[in-house]
Amino acid sequence: MITIGCHLSSSGGYAQMARDAIAIGANTFQFFTRNPRGGAAKPIDPADIAAFHELAAEGGIERILCHASYTLNPASDDPAVRDFALAALRDDLQRMEYTPGQLYNMHPGMHKKQGVERGIELTAACINAALEPQQSTTLLLETLAGKGSEIGTNFLELAAIISRIELQDRVGVCLDSCHVWDAGYDIANELDRMLEDFDRCIGLSRLRAIHLNDSMNPCGSHKDRHARLGEGCIGLDALIRITQHPALRDLPFYLETPNKTLDGFAQEIALIRKEHP
Repeated sequence: MITIGCHLSSSGGYAQMARDAIAIGANTFQFFTRNPRGGAAKPIDPADIAAFHELAAEGGIERILCHASYTLNPASDDPAVRDFALAALRDDLQRMEYTPGQLYNMHPGMHKKQGVERGIELTAACINAALEPQQSTTLLLETLAGKGSEIGTNFLELAAIISRIELQDRVGVCLDSCHVWDAGYDIANELDRMLEDFDRCIGLSRLRAIHLNDSMNPCGSHKDRHARLGEGCIGLDALIRITQHPALRDLPFYLETPNKTLDGFAQEIALIRKEHP
């Protein structure tokens, strides 16, 4: 069975996210540990965690993905911003140990005119300072669309960060279909070619999760504007092919499409499940 879910609000706690996921036909979900624009995280409630584990077992939820705040920029030219990124990353990874063996996704950052190489060095240094050998969480670097001074627009940049990480078994990649499309990878017509490039640069064994999003913009636009499945420039057929590809179909898929209600996500999940009998 395909593992598919969406981004859920964490305001009600872990157990409520599990209930919401089950209610919309999901068997995984993504969430923020704190406000996506920054700020402190709510204290962990042991009773909430216990209820989550019970609900997850009943609902077949084995994999969840935490997304770092958008304000987390380990490649910033501002030392204070880098310090916040490290503190938040350390705190998030410690919190993830209440749900051991899961995934944590982060944007590689923006180099702010320092140059890509400097940004890569700073991001890798932050990750090395945050990861601990005893942690069970796998940290994922997300493929980005190429807005401004983003790092991770191409696979070689991600590979350069990964090559500098000391705990190699604790780092992987989350591929965002909208982002790679906007970055210039034609996944609608050349999916195999993109995967071959990924394998050559990074290794498909590093690919641990997929953000399944359509794009409002043409390939190579560097805009990063998500669309509902089948309502953008990638198209539903191409997105279905991604979920069915032998190299990808066993990965967890997460919708970050612009739905205003859970019903919208439920419809998209049902649409994908219909193609996975």
